[in-house]
Amino acid sequence: MMHGIAVVGAGNMGRAHARAWAARGLGDRIRYVCSRRPVEAFPHAAAARSVVDLDDVLGDPDVDLLSVCTPTPTHAEIAIRALDAGRNVLLEKPIALTVRDAEAIAAAESASPGRLMVAHVVRFASGYRRVLGEARAGRLGRVREVRAERRSEPPGWADWFADEARSGGPLVDFAIHDFDQVNLLLGRPVAVSTEQRGEHGRLETRIEYADGGVGHVVTCAAMPEGTPFSSTLDATGDGGTASCRVPGAGPDDPFARQASSFLKAIDSGAQPEVTIASATVALRVALAARESLHSGRPVELEQHEPAPAVG
Repeated sequence: MMHGIAVVGAGNMGRAHARAWAARGLGDRIRYVCSRRPVEAFPHAAAARSVVDLDDVLGDPDVDLLSVCTPTPTHAEIAIRALDAGRNVLLEKPIALTVRDAEAIAAAESASPGRLMVAHVVRFASGYRRVLGEARAGRLGRVREVRAERRSEPPGWADWFADEARSGGPLVDFAIHDFDQVNLLLGRPVAVSTEQRGEHGRLETRIEYADGGVGHVVTCAAMPEGTPFSSTLDATGDGGTASCRVPGAGPDDPFARQASSFLKAIDSGAQPEVTIASATVALRVALAARESLHSGRPVELEQHEPAPAVG
């Protein structure tokens, strides 16, 4: 199928998505770059027209797929407009800043011929896929404990990240990758507690799961300038362990793999690999972690239906 693509948002993530589509041989199919201000040139999208009005994109019947890479407060409005117009949407994480908005996106998708996948790109990183594959193959036995850590200097490419009202703060915008991974491995989260300990904004989150598993997530999003990004994942079961480290050995292109996965789902009519339901559960954990951090108390989660624990 020949897809017509629009990239909505011209920042770092918009460029990453354009690069991913180009890696799939679809750079010349990016028809629009839509942003608040016109862009003179956009890497990997030489044929794209710069527009500032989403109506220009949705009014073009040749555009069937939108990569939405705008600040999180705009996700629900843009995604719902695109779904209502019958388009497919690859929506940057987190799905939204509130569960209500996430549920509104889910309702719009259920009524649309289009499909939506949330861009939890860490799911498509080779090391993380290997750990999950080990667990799903039963080689770890029942997974009992998962530890994840993510470290970065403060993001300097956009001022809105520093505003918790717009980004959700590091627990919602940054640690959500790890909450999603721990959920995949341990199942239904039931209680969350977060404390700040040590330097560099170090946040430690403990997540309890319905089947008795425990997740530990360490988030450091204020490392000294020049600190390279790093992340780790360690899963321990009653039959073995599996780990990954980023950066790791060998090349990896999770953005291109993510694009391929979404195209496959669209073309086959299958459910996208990252469901709205699972992205919403990750958001629930992130919001509970932030609430616990501010209140100093554990937060119990409402009942929901994520995938069962693996192993």
